[in-house]
Amino acid sequence: MGNNKTWLVGASQMAVEYTKVLKALGEDFLVIGRGNASAINFYEQTNIKPITGGIENFINSKPEKPNSAIVSVGIEKLKFVTELLIRFGIKKILVEKPGGLNINEVIELNSIAKTFNAIVFIGYNRRFYSSVIKSKEIIQEDGGLKSFNFEFTEWSHVIQNLKKAPGVKESWFIGNSSHVIDTAFYIGGKPKQMSSYTSGELSWHKPTIFAGAGITNQNALFNYSANWEAPGRWSIEFLTSHHRLILRPLEKLQIQNIGSIATEFVVLDYQYDENFKPGLYLQTKAFLDNDYSNLCTLDEQVHSLTNYYKEISK
Repeated sequence: MGNNKTWLVGASQMAVEYTKVLKALGEDFLVIGRGNASAINFYEQTNIKPITGGIENFINSKPEKPNSAIVSVGIEKLKFVTELLIRFGIKKILVEKPGGLNINEVIELNSIAKTFNAIVFIGYNRRFYSSVIKSKEIIQEDGGLKSFNFEFTEWSHVIQNLKKAPGVKESWFIGNSSHVIDTAFYIGGKPKQMSSYTSGELSWHKPTIFAGAGITNQNALFNYSANWEAPGRWSIEFLTSHHRLILRPLEKLQIQNIGSIATEFVVLDYQYDENFKPGLYLQTKAFLDNDYSNLCTLDEQVHSLTNYYKEISK
């Protein structure tokens, strides 16, 4: 079973997407799943047969340690599986966002990773969208960011009918909305001052309406809003001295020039975002190439979630 550079743990749909990328990168990898049904579905989509029986049984068979691992299981299992891999001795792990079911799991996982000298990254693939990469370039060319705003409204009328494991819907803010928030603060800087307001309640999530503003460590002013009880969508806008950069949807970049009310889509090379799940190719490549400059570390995630919980989700 040895000589595999990377373990892909999980046979989920997201694991299928990772498999497409790993194949394209020519990576030597092994897929470890749990049940037969998911393994069959995985095989039908990828022509790869996962090892079944779960990661615990596989580790108990004393396989050779891989160079790295990618964890792509349900949010309720992220912390459990990643901890198993860390304790087994794997030193480099990419785990799907947000790294745990809640902030306490993420904090505990970070402590374990430090104890075992493992480096763990959170899979915020939207950092690697072509639209986001281009936005960063334009912001730098324009002399920096002046301000930004974002919306992370979720479609609660759809979410309420989804069948999820216990605790998943209750953690929707950290598990899903954090994608938008992470992308905004990844470019705009980390909040150093923030005032936040919340209201609203659903049977499975509280709060549901969010508003706030602040300033980042890059001295960019920001404001945000979300209303899970009304129509809306994810979006981010970055404002410089020359341009308004609009990510709505996040996968595409629109630009507005100073002195104009017109907006137009920026022509970009979207090949990686069109041939693979957007952002996943460049994120996985960066992880495997040890290029950590744009990846979210577990330490960073703990710091960010602490801020989010203290302010945005209070």
